[in-house]
Amino acid sequence: MSVPTLRLIRKLALGAGLLAAAAVPFAARAAESLKIGTVVWVGYGPFYVADKLDLYKKHGLKVSLQFFSDPALIPPALAGGSIDGAMLTYDQVVASDAKGLKHRVVMPIDFSNGGDAIVAEAAVKSVADFKGKKVGFNPLSPSDFLLAYALQKNGMGAKDIESINMTPEGIPGAMASGSLPVGVTYEPNVSQILALGGGGKFHVVFSSKDAPGLITDVLVFDEKVIAKRGKAIQALIQGYVDGMAYMKAHPEESAEIIGKVLGVSAAEAKEQMSGVYNIPLAEMMTNFTPSEQTTSFHGSGAVIGKILVDNGQIPAVPDFAKTYDAQFVKALAP
Repeated sequence: MSVPTLRLIRKLALGAGLLAAAAVPFAARAAESLKIGTVVWVGYGPFYVADKLDLYKKHGLKVSLQFFSDPALIPPALAGGSIDGAMLTYDQVVASDAKGLKHRVVMPIDFSNGGDAIVAEAAVKSVADFKGKKVGFNPLSPSDFLLAYALQKNGMGAKDIESINMTPEGIPGAMASGSLPVGVTYEPNVSQILALGGGGKFHVVFSSKDAPGLITDVLVFDEKVIAKRGKAIQALIQGYVDGMAYMKAHPEESAEIIGKVLGVSAAEAKEQMSGVYNIPLAEMMTNFTPSEQTTSFHGSGAVIGKILVDNGQIPAVPDFAKTYDAQFVKALAP
């Protein structure tokens, strides 16, 4: 056999090999893995369902959820590389960007629609009544942001209250003991507080229903991870979308799965789920589209940025277009 003929055969064989490799679906190749930082939050239900049923497997991905008790610890963990990605709120992303961290939103997850709340004892009737009182909340967290927004809307600021640094999970115990008249937290903690003393002892004074779209949960990766792990990120989003579809087709089973993660019954999980709105794939691009509406990162970001600047948490409002990367949602959206 001549050398030119041998080279031709090798070239054809190589081409066939490349074509064959390209034809092998991502799921059939060696599975990739991602460690994702999260907290216990009802809005992350589709992730919990996908995790329990291993819906990522067919997309060639293994996901390990890393639970944090304090959401403020997730951004530094992401920056340090101990986790690959994270579920955060958009205000956390804005704050991280202002510090020079290149954390990018790759997918909106849900809007809080009452799931985050400021709860107070019965004698505290309104936000105005917070003046001079102890208010427990987690600094640099969604609770901090919601409180700042509520105070601002009522012509008040941090100087008008006695701020008590607490984790979201610590709020119910402090309020039950009588040492804390006002607390800012999220579900399932809100429901636990409202049930204390047989109900009627505490009530919601202000919640994310009063600030629609401002508290948006998002899936975030560092810019460097996005550049290197694009296929894995795409697979994660596909698994999440599958989780949403499963929840719609099997609501009872899904409520059981989510309830176990939240530590509540399926019925209680359903009740908490009414406090969030998981954004369908068909609507996700709205968040990335520049608009003054709070359903856009640009619209909600403008409000968030002003509050964070006014509170001295960031030096200036960032360029919101640099806080996200829409390529993955754009590739999947109908």
